[in-house]
Formats: sequence, C-alpha cells, structure tokens
Amino acid sequence: MAFLTRFDRYLARAIIVPLLSCLTIAAMLLLLDQMLRLFDFVMNEGGPVSVVWRMLGNLLPEYLSLGIPIGVMLGILLAFRSLALSSELDALRAVGVSYNRMLRVPLLFALFFAIVNFGVVGFLQPISRYAYEGLRFELRSGALGASIKVGEFAHLGKGMTLRVEESRNQGRDLRGLFVRAEGKAGQSVAVTADSGTFLSTDDPDVILLRLHKGTLVHNETGFASPRVLSFDQHDLPVNLPAMGAFRKRGDENLELTLPELARAGVASGTDPALRRRAVASLNRRIVQCVVMFLLPFLAVALAVPPKRSTSALGVFLSIGLLVTYHKLTEYGERMGSIGRVDPVLAQWVPFTLFAALCLWMYYVLAYRPGGQPIGALDRWLGQFGSWLAKLLKRSRVVDPAAWRNDTVAAG
Repeated sequence: MAFLTRFDRYLARAIIVPLLSCLTIAAMLLLLDQMLRLFDFVMNEGGPVSVVWRMLGNLLPEYLSLGIPIGVMLGILLAFRSLALSSELDALRAVGVSYNRMLRVPLLFALFFAIVNFGVVGFLQPISRYAYEGLRFELRSGALGASIKVGEFAHLGKGMTLRVEESRNQGRDLRGLFVRAEGKAGQSVAVTADSGTFLSTDDPDVILLRLHKGTLVHNETGFASPRVLSFDQHDLPVNLPAMGAFRKRGDENLELTLPELARAGVASGTDPALRRRAVASLNRRIVQCVVMFLLPFLAVALAVPPKRSTSALGVFLSIGLLVTYHKLTEYGERMGSIGRVDPVLAQWVPFTLFAALCLWMYYVLAYRPGGQPIGALDRWLGQFGSWLAKLLKRSRVVDPAAWRNDTVAAG
C-alpha cells in the first residue's frame, strides 16, 4: 500500500462511486430500447416472457463495451470536477502536486477496466452473442412454448392442430382448448376441453397434454357415425415437431473470439472478403481496449471549469466526443469489411486523431499557465446564453385582455 498515498486512496474513493453508478446507468439505458423490441419480438413469436430476460442478459456484454468507457470517463471527470469546484484542486496545485501525479489513480482504473473490457469484447461478447442468436432460433423454429399463440391454430407434429383461447401462469394453465389429431387409415380425433396443461414424459420427443372437462369425437373409416365421449380428464400424447439443429458458432465475426479472428485474418486459404471482415473486427476490438488509456487525459481536461464558473459543459462534451468516436469506429468497421477503405487504417486513423485531441487538451490544462482547453467554447456558450436572455427579456408577451381593451378604445 506504500505505492498509494492517502491522497490516492481519497481520490480512488471519489472516483469509484460515480464510476460504478455511471456504468450501471449507461448499461441500463442502452438496454431499454432493445428491451422493448425484444418484448415485441417474443410476444409475436408466442414465447414466454422469461426468454426476454435471458436475451437481455446475453446482450449485456455487447452494451458493456460502450458502457465501460462511459463509466470510467464520467467517474474520473466527476471526481476531478468536485475537486475543482471545492477549491481542493487549487490547494493541491499550490503545494506542488502536478496533474501528472494526480493521474496515477485514474490510470490504474483505466488499466483495470481495459483488462475487463478486453475480456468482455474479446471472449465474453462472442459467446453471449451466439447464445442470443440461439434463443432467437429457438423462438422462430417452433419450440414448444414459443410456437403456441393464443387465439391462433398451432401445428404440433404431423397431423395435430391445437388452438388455445387463454393462457395463464406463463403457459402452464391453458383454457378453452381445441385439439384435432389425424392418424392412419382415416382416423381422426377432435377434442374440446375447458382447461389443460402440458406434462413431460420419459421420451424427450413426446409430451403429454392433460385435458380437463371436455368432449372427444372419435371418427374412423369403418364407423357408421363418429363416437362422442364426455370426460373429466383425458391424456393426449403429443409428438414434438422436428427441429433443425442450430448452426455452429463462428458464422459471423461477432461470434468469434480474438484468437479466432486473428487466425481467420492471417489464414491464406480464407476467402478475401471473410479475411477482410475478420481484420476489421479484430482491429476495432483492440482499439476499444486501447482507447481506455486516453480517457483519463480527456476526463481531467474537461473536468476543470474556467475560473469563477460552474459550467457543466465538459460533462456533456465528453459524452458527445466518446459516443461520436464510438460511432466512427463502427462506421470504419463496416467500410473496412466491404472493402471501401483499408480495415486497419479505418480504425487506427480515427484513434490517432482522438488521441491527439485528448493529449492536446490535457497539455493545455497541465502545461499552459491558466490554460483552459474549452475556455473559448465556454465563453461563447455564455455569450449566447446572455444574448438569448436579453432577447427573451425584450420580447413583450401581449396580454389578450389588454389587447381587446386597446382595440375597443381605438374603435
């Protein structure tokens, strides 16, 4: 613990709370829009609601790849902003503590979360993406519980049709059932029942549909008339429909880990288009991890407001810069995958420009006396706010009653 002084521990406590809070909020906000789409998709496919939470859990690593950088940057930024507004930062500077010394703890946070992000985007995200696509396949392929829609005819196996009027307890309690099953030699069975439920059997390809309080109509070629039977309970075996096997992992670059992408990018026998897509995805994932080391410089540069100012412009500007850079890397990956640009340059040129911007802003703050990287932008924003306030003050709101009185007097 000699490496970390009391000030370092104090700064770490100031960073960790907003960091974890911003990380959680960012991940949840990114999941909200997708959650609505998943609910709509699962309901349209007739699946249980519990599938939505499993799909969201598999999407979480993908959104953490953006949520982790946002959390780290805002955690550092808000901690240094608090130091600046409380004049603690001025006191530290007055006793000779440089900005480079203050960056020790933020860089340690950046190193730790860069390793975490490397594990997420390099290994966890591909596995979870494959699991997510597997759940979508199960919903669309007609798996039991995901193919029976209330109020519609569902085909289960060969020659069996089922219709359910109402479903309760996530499909465990069915009401208003109609079942028709056709067998060999013209045999057919039609059943209506007040309620029913599915039960498992020893055979994984066969389940049992237990019906309560209904009527069964049995017809066969040799019958003069169909046989009608009323029952309190009747068990009907149901052969599950044959389901195709889900594809193997790796058909998409999102499902390949970093070592697999590296092998696909250097393999001589690989199709050039596939190799180009692998190289583009590999470089973007590496950039997502390396950019973590630039965030402390950007956060500190934007955290310190101009003197005699409490402007939060740096907070909004930091989020805008990071999200813009994230979208640029996504666009560069797509352009590199289709061969419009070199897949390596499409990632490292924006990274170099972003690194130059972060380091320049930090240099202005740390090495120029009275330097403020966004001071001019803050002044322009203040002038615009003053001009807008004056404009609103000069504009007169017309009172309708006074307007009518003036009109009558003029008449």
